[in-house]
Amino acid sequence: MAMHRRPRQPSRTRVTVLTTAAAAAVAFSAQAADAAPSAKPSKDEVKSKVDKLYEDAEKATEEYDGAKEKQGKLQKEISTIQDNVARGQDELNKLRDGLGSLAAGQYRTGAIDPSVQLFLSSDPDDYLDKASTLDQLSSQQVQALKKVQAKQRELAQQRAEATEKLKDLASTRTELGKKKKEVQGKLAAAQKLLNSLTAEEKTAMAAEESRASRASERNVLSGSASTASGRAGAAYAAAQSKLGTPYVYGASGPSSFDCSGLTQWAYAQAGVSIPRTSQAQANIGTRINSASDLKVGDLVFFFDDLHHVGLYAGNGQILHAPRTGTVVRYESMDTIGGPFMFGVRV
Repeated sequence: MAMHRRPRQPSRTRVTVLTTAAAAAVAFSAQAADAAPSAKPSKDEVKSKVDKLYEDAEKATEEYDGAKEKQGKLQKEISTIQDNVARGQDELNKLRDGLGSLAAGQYRTGAIDPSVQLFLSSDPDDYLDKASTLDQLSSQQVQALKKVQAKQRELAQQRAEATEKLKDLASTRTELGKKKKEVQGKLAAAQKLLNSLTAEEKTAMAAEESRASRASERNVLSGSASTASGRAGAAYAAAQSKLGTPYVYGASGPSSFDCSGLTQWAYAQAGVSIPRTSQAQANIGTRINSASDLKVGDLVFFFDDLHHVGLYAGNGQILHAPRTGTVVRYESMDTIGGPFMFGVRV
């Protein structure tokens, strides 16, 4: 009868060694996979990512423009208040001098009023609030004291207003710095992606944009849209004169523009003052909800947050400053990258 032996079980030490070796092999494979270079993104993938970064940069640009505009307004308001305070202080000093002259005259005649004497060394408010004091003063003295009191209150209010505006200005400057860094960060990231493309891919991408721009221009020239007239026509003509001018974030002309900077500048040439940012420009004039009702020169807004604006050029095209790396040009409303929201007739 044959003898059957039970298979020999591996020792605990051997099992541990094998398990450790297997784990090491798995870990090494994972590290090798991580270390392996990822597939280079295609030109279209790079373009998609770059377009998104440019869109984010444009959002931040409009916020930057808003903060910059607010800073300018606050600086003007503060300067005006400070000038008013300086003039008011001069007026107050003259009023006080007048009271001093009055008291001096009374002193020379030996008839100086105790209330006037007391006023000269402290605040008149305490005395004007007391009828007993007013009863002791002459009509001339009462009027002089009331003028001093009113001027003091006015100056105190103006100084408090200036203090608040200075705080607001400091906060606005901080916000401006943050938005500037955000824009620059987005643009740097976009440039890094573009630098990853080969020379041939960059040439192909530029050629595609050039073909699209030429096609859009042909559509404008061959369109049946009525010629713009009035101030819209003047604004549109001004914008046309800037075709080929580079886009620069935060710029409002005349040698470079961002989207809302172009529209603001164009309407200014027509003698019309409109706000600085696209969101603010969307709240003026008459709203045009249907693209079919647009006329040449109307403002046209895109994206849910209205961070892009251009001028309607007819035949489904707009004239605008698109983004960094481009110039003022015509473009189809279908290729903006975001939905058309509405137009505004100024």
